[in-house]
Amino acid sequence: MILLLSIFFPIIFFYLFQKTRKTTKLNLPPGPPRLPLIGNLHQIATAGDLHFYLWRLSKKYNSPIIHMKLGSLPLIVVSSPKLAKEVLQTQDLAFCSRPKSVAMQKLAYQYSDIAFSPYSDNWREMRKITSIHLFSTKKVQSFRPIREDEISLMIAKISKSASSHQVVNLSEMATALSSSLISRIAFGRKYNNNESEMRRFKKLLDEFVEMTHTFFVSDYIPALGWVDKLVGSRKRLDRIFENHDSFYQELIDEHLDPKRAKKEEEEDILDTLIKLKEDKSSSIDLNWNNIKALLMNIFVAGAETSSTAIIWVMTALIKAPNVMKKLQAEIRSTIDKKCKVYEDDLPNLPYLKAVIMESFRLYPSAPLLLPRETSKKSILDGYEIHPKTIVYVNAWAISRDPEYWENPDEFMPERFLNSNTDLKGKDFGLTPFGSGRRICPGMVMGLANVELIVANLLYCFDWELPLGIRPEDVDTAPLPGLAVAKKNALLLVPHKYGTI
Repeated sequence: MILLLSIFFPIIFFYLFQKTRKTTKLNLPPGPPRLPLIGNLHQIATAGDLHFYLWRLSKKYNSPIIHMKLGSLPLIVVSSPKLAKEVLQTQDLAFCSRPKSVAMQKLAYQYSDIAFSPYSDNWREMRKITSIHLFSTKKVQSFRPIREDEISLMIAKISKSASSHQVVNLSEMATALSSSLISRIAFGRKYNNNESEMRRFKKLLDEFVEMTHTFFVSDYIPALGWVDKLVGSRKRLDRIFENHDSFYQELIDEHLDPKRAKKEEEEDILDTLIKLKEDKSSSIDLNWNNIKALLMNIFVAGAETSSTAIIWVMTALIKAPNVMKKLQAEIRSTIDKKCKVYEDDLPNLPYLKAVIMESFRLYPSAPLLLPRETSKKSILDGYEIHPKTIVYVNAWAISRDPEYWENPDEFMPERFLNSNTDLKGKDFGLTPFGSGRRICPGMVMGLANVELIVANLLYCFDWELPLGIRPEDVDTAPLPGLAVAKKNALLLVPHKYGTI
């Protein structure tokens, strides 16, 4: 950012000494002063935890909606359940597009996907495909054997450490498990004993995450797009895209190989997509770019968000030992003498669901959700919101709103017992998966993964912190990314429970 500001300084200096042209005063929300040309980019780029910075701005201006400028682009941030409902439900059609960006245009194959694509007829048809063929309840249930097998392998691995009272890097284990799960479910690949492939998988994921928060001048000041080439951002993006494209093409070639052995009941997501393409049985004519773009969405979202959520749940529990003991008591009394928790057991564990919901509330994996963009002029809280305005919904701030939540900074799963609140986007004080047209299509599968993994971790083991570390010492510092993970690894000592 320092390099970019040094490049911009002469231009900014020139603008500062120009006479301000008279413009019609717009009825815009309050917000911080901005510099000529770059607007508030310097503040956003140096904010650190962006959701926290934007929450402080909202408090400073005493407004649940604030306005900023990112170069030439207007930005609004909403930080109340009432305005979140307006954006995500009441005026969803006006607010449901996505802002275009250099990185996503490239990595999403010219917006052939569903996560990052602007709203369009093609997007609606792609969304139907994912809802009906990829993430239906029946399809998610078909992956149950994979979930249970992968979790058993993880439990066996942790048991070895528990036998010798070794410290376990639970962050690494959760990432490895989520990556292996999504690999088998989406691509039909099993990476458990292939460390080089797992490293490749992680590198691809890390590269993608890096691109999501790489600053491209072209996104905000198109006339200065040449700076991206000058500093090498475009070249790095091209290289990362080639790495990803090679990976997806390799997967497709494997699935098209007539010698590939496959049982019908083991059909993975890529098998389904190829079948839809070959049979021309979908509502649109799928092409390979559509398929690669969907693979990217599933690869990134499936591998990163589940592991992030699991670690936040376990972090919250280790910081609240009484809650952990209460949850373990529920699980162990319900499961009794089984060797592990099965999916059929999950509906009988209401406190588990309450704990996970409370963790999502305090530590949302996507604290600003994915950014939206307005497609037409709207009125929000009495202010004029114009087309092509970027919209952040500060889910982190909303889930800690003292006017909506009692004792919002405390970890209190009991608030969700006997409650009608759910995670399906109907309660706008808690929207970890978004809401409206843009709600996460993989929500059912994501919840199934998180609930089953956490339940087994707590059923099979008692957990404690390494010697000398107290619960209050465990940090909750976030790490920037598509999903905001815990910055420092969660290190715990497992002890086997019962006959496990």
